[in-house]
Amino acid sequence: MTGSDERIELFATPRDWLRYAIGRFRAAGLAFGHGATTALDEAAFLILEGLKLPIDALDPFLDARLLRSERERLDALIEARVTTRKPAAYLLNRAYIQGVPFYVDERVIVPRSFIGELLMTAFAEENALTGDPEAVSRALDLCTGGGSLAILAARVFPNARIDAVDLSSEALDVARRNIDEHGLADRVTLIEGDLFEPVKGARYDLILANPPYVDAEAVKAFPPEYAAEPRMAHAGGEDGLDIVRRILRRAPDHLTPEGRLVCEIGLGRELLLRDFPNLPFTWLDTEESAGEVFSLRAADFAQPQPRPRRKR
Repeated sequence: MTGSDERIELFATPRDWLRYAIGRFRAAGLAFGHGATTALDEAAFLILEGLKLPIDALDPFLDARLLRSERERLDALIEARVTTRKPAAYLLNRAYIQGVPFYVDERVIVPRSFIGELLMTAFAEENALTGDPEAVSRALDLCTGGGSLAILAARVFPNARIDAVDLSSEALDVARRNIDEHGLADRVTLIEGDLFEPVKGARYDLILANPPYVDAEAVKAFPPEYAAEPRMAHAGGEDGLDIVRRILRRAPDHLTPEGRLVCEIGLGRELLLRDFPNLPFTWLDTEESAGEVFSLRAADFAQPQPRPRRKR
């Protein structure tokens, strides 16, 4: 009897497979961070999604008896996660932000932006920081990838029409599938191009940006899970902020008078404050991040800015 046959015969419940998966993941030294941050969370996601069960309800199913075909599927998924080192989201073609599902494959980065949480919480209700969600009539999602932020924005801002821009035609193919699955083709327009170039003189009440912001050294040191994602979705130049700087310099030309830019930058806060000392950044923290997402109003750009520093 092979190891696989033995597992399929002995592991009868999700609890059995959960224990086994955690052990395999830890022994293999897998890296996490694509929707799950621990071996336990990754194993639970793989099992629940692999069995087409609700991903937020493991306990009711832990001791359910599994069909042989279900055991075979879990065995194959666990082995694929260990041997290929691909994120579980790619193996299952599914990722979630705040419980909202999205199709994913290797043409796009696995969606996990902190802006998604902000959209579904801070931006979903009228308040002094974000204003009235119903007042947003036009929004722009830069570097849209698979379209997740554009789709969430359409859910949160019921009166908004959204332009979603990306440089990758392959990423836009995935975004188109997601937009169709969410029934939003009449409100979200996909545009291929480099940042603001394809939208020319358009102005927006809200600009969302989750650009590549990983520095060159970190990209070179990626574990296989991160290296499996499109490199262009990560690489932000030598210090990680090349594209963020471009967005900041062009954003004022594309915001309405009451418009707002919300941008995710990873760990580059100190560099950004050094390069743009006159911008009054508002930092939007989430449950799992601090100082990684900023917000600026159109009026914040009115202050004189220092000239960009020349690269040596």
